[in-house]
Parts: sequence; structure tokens; C-alpha cells
Amino acid sequence: MSTQINGHLSSSTSTAAGGPDPSLIAKVRETYTNAEQGHVFTFFDKLSPTEQSALIAQLADIDVDRVNRIYTNAVAADGSGSQTPPEAADVEEHNADGLLGNDLSLAPGRPNMIGRSRTPSPRPPEEALPLPEEACATVVNNPTEEKKWREIGLKAIANNEVAVLLMAGGQGTRLGSSQPKGMYDIKLPSGKSLFEYQAERIGKLARVAEEEQGKEKGSVRIRWYVMTSGPTRGETEKYFKEKGYFGLNPDDVIFFEQGVLPALSEDGKLLLSTPSSLSVAPDGNGGLYAALRRPLSADSPRTVLSDLRDQGVQYVHAYCVDNCLVKVADPVFIGCCVSRQASIGAKVVRKTVPTESVGVLAARGDAFAVVEYSELSKEKAEARIPDGQLAFRAANIANHFYTTSFLEGVEAMERRMAFHIARKKIPTVDLSSGEPIKPTEPNGMKLELFVFDVFPFTKSLCVLEVDRAEEFSPLKNAPGSKADCPETSRRDLLAQQRRWLESAGATIKEGVEVEVTPGVSYAGEGLEWVKGRTIVKSGVVAKKEDLEALVQ
Repeated sequence: MSTQINGHLSSSTSTAAGGPDPSLIAKVRETYTNAEQGHVFTFFDKLSPTEQSALIAQLADIDVDRVNRIYTNAVAADGSGSQTPPEAADVEEHNADGLLGNDLSLAPGRPNMIGRSRTPSPRPPEEALPLPEEACATVVNNPTEEKKWREIGLKAIANNEVAVLLMAGGQGTRLGSSQPKGMYDIKLPSGKSLFEYQAERIGKLARVAEEEQGKEKGSVRIRWYVMTSGPTRGETEKYFKEKGYFGLNPDDVIFFEQGVLPALSEDGKLLLSTPSSLSVAPDGNGGLYAALRRPLSADSPRTVLSDLRDQGVQYVHAYCVDNCLVKVADPVFIGCCVSRQASIGAKVVRKTVPTESVGVLAARGDAFAVVEYSELSKEKAEARIPDGQLAFRAANIANHFYTTSFLEGVEAMERRMAFHIARKKIPTVDLSSGEPIKPTEPNGMKLELFVFDVFPFTKSLCVLEVDRAEEFSPLKNAPGSKADCPETSRRDLLAQQRRWLESAGATIKEGVEVEVTPGVSYAGEGLEWVKGRTIVKSGVVAKKEDLEALVQ
């Protein structure tokens, strides 16, 4: 088994006899001792060969110097509000892609729509201000530009310059399911899962791009990079295989894993969960960026980033799995960002009620950030512009555009970022006795990065406002909840498809539910054949012929 020491692959952790390789033990021990984390070897000599091998494999896979740096930055920010230690590396070299080289602060909070920070986050000194108009665009009541952007985006897709990055590491625990959330059944008439819908949208969009851009059938490929987690990786891959990759080319579906970070004591020491293992936790959805740099397999140096370059991908659409309305690889979004020469893009929906607990995109100094609702004063939250809209209205929905060159520069930015601290009660072991400790008060911290923590590092952020009813219906809460639950996801998706049919000229009787699967239409296009038809029965339209069983 290959392992990693400070980012470098090592061939094996075990000898033929079953214990760890003595030379590897010596190397790992030296690395951790030099990093002042040698206490992780406290019980090593008393462990069985199997336990020793497991611990060495875990330690070798962690860049302990990076962990120390993350801790130092996070604690400095948590205590002082400063995000960047004086010795942090500069990122001036990335200015060609619109990145900032001067010392900037990171977004302090986490928007409600993708989960809140569990402790107060670092607070940049700059005052939150409404987004500058030049950074904003909208598709709402803007058909002329929407059409222009769609054409630009479809051209990029047809030239195989666009890929999709799915954040799908979560389980459906809050939904009462232990399965990966993407497998969840929101009880659509077709029974299709979130994964299935998104895959079919990718396939349909590729065909639309071929047809509208005059490309040969089968020539357009949209690669789909699926980020799982340790607990969901196996089941997700198995599901995709059982479903035949939902009609996609298996070579265009690439699985990779979200990373983890060790839990730390308040003084920055790694916490052992048992004498033979470290306590670790997911590194937040912003761990996406580091995951792009890690080898996809133990026997190859290939990474997501290197694959993007090898495939000639210039633009990446990233989103979370739990939004049933997501327009995967949306050509309008891609085209808008490309036309504005943006290195990052963020879709937002309009916040209309000042008290809605949602993070909003805002300006901080000459940078961008996501600002938590709780960080806005009542005056700011209620402030309005002359046309009556809220000044702080760009609600974040974790739906982003990146240039590949920007993603390649994030590693340098990370040295200047402060991870967010979540102080927790973390079970550990007594280093003097090896006995388990179950704390009753927080005794340590878990560290997370959020996906929007890169926003302050670009001057070229494009914020695209979209219609909430058309593009955002998150699945967060258990069945029967008041909002963001399976019932609301199902309702919103079927309501959208009803609007498509009616806009195309169909009449639908009251109480009738019709599902139009993605293989028929990506975003309401191509439904001219329903004009003049009256639909009187509920059902699924997976191909044109299915309509006949539902009409009068």
C-alpha cells in the first residue's frame, strides 16, 4: 500500500512478516518528532504488528507540518481577527488570473444553506458592504443576456472545455438514512434519485450542445468528478456501477475523496482516539481544494487537477448534491462567467426578507466574502436600495464556477487562510496510562475550511442571480419538516416541470402531476410537441411516446 509523508508517496507500510517497515517507522517518527508531535508514538512499542502498521499508515498519510501551519493560522485568527500570519507565503504570482496578492481576510461565517459554523469564526476588520454592481449579473427578467450567455456556454461545452465537480460526501443522516445523500429517493413518480437526475442532466446537456453547435454525435464529453467521503465512497461507487453510470461513459466519471484533518488539543497537539489511531474529522467542504491535489489512486500520481489539464478542461462547475433543481454544467452560468472573464463565479438567489437566516455575498474592502446573517446589524439587514430590494440580498447557494487555473493556485492561497475552529468534546486517551478519556467539556478542536473561503483571493468574482423557484430547493431536513425536506424538493421539481409543459403550450388538469425526466429536457427546451395537448392523468414522460397515455 502506498503512503504519503508530507505529501510524497511511499511504496509500502508493511514488511513481508506483517509489521511495518523499520525504515518507514524511523522516517515517520523523525517527521513527527521534528514537528513536535512525537507523542503519537507513546504506545507504539506495545502495539501488535497489525496495530503498528495501521498507525504508521495513518501517520504517513498526514502532512503533519501542514496540520501545524493550519493550527497556527486558525488560532491566530480566532484570537486576534487577523487572518494571515506575517510569515505567510505570498500569492502575487497568480495575479494573471485575477487573484489578490495583498494581505486579505477570509469570510467569517458559514451560510445557513450549507451549514453553520459551530463556534465564532474569524472576523475580518473590513466592514461588510453591498456587492458592487459591476460584480453582479442576473437571469431574472433578462432574456436577451441569458440567451447570449447560453450560446457562449454551449460553445465551451461543445469544445469539451467544461467539467463538473460534485460535492457528495454527506450521508442522509438527518433524513433518516445512512446512505449517501445522492442516493436518496424524494418519491418522484419515476423513483429516480438525486444522483440519477444529475447524471441524466449531464447526458442530456451533452446532446443539446452537440445538436446546437453542430458537433458529431457522441463527441461532447462532460467529465463528472464526484467527491465522496470515507464512509460514502464504497456505496457510491457500487451504486453508480449497478445503475450503469446512468448512461454516462464510465471513463468520464471520476471518484475521489474529501480529506480529513486530525483533531487537536487547545495547544495544538494531535489527539489519539485509541493508542493505535489518531482522532480525525472531515476537513469541511472547503477540503475540496486539497482533495483535488491528492492522487486518485495509490499506484498513480494522477490527480483531479492533472486530469483537468490533461483533458483540456478550462472551466469547472461545482455544486452540492442535495439541490434537486441544480442545473448541472449550466451553460448560462458558464457563459456569463466566461464573458466577464471571471476566475470564480457564484450563483445566488434573491433574499427578500431581512430576517431570513442565510449567508449573503458581500464586499469586504476590495475583496469578496460570504457574510453570516448574524454578523449583519439590524440596520444593514434591513437596508434597501432605491428600487426597494434589500442591499444585502445575494443569498449563497453553494453553486460555483472556477477556471482551472484558479483551482491550481489555491494551494498557495491556503498558506494564508485560517481554517475555522469547532471546539468539541473529543474522546481521547490518557498518554500516561492509555486509558480512554470521555470529556464532559470541550477539550479540543476540529478544523474546517469552507468552499467560499477562497473568495477573498480574487478580484474577478462573477455573481449571477437566478430564480429561486427554478434553481434552488435544498434537501436538508427530515421528512415532514416545514422546509428543505423531501416533500418540498418533490413539490418544487414537479412544479417546475409543470411550468415547462404549460409554457410549451400544454394544458394540465388540476391535481395532475407530470414528471418530465432529464432525458427529455434539460431545462424546459425541446417540448414543442406538447403544444395543444391536454394532460389529464398523472405520470412520467421519459420519452415523447409516454405523453399519449396521459392526454385526453
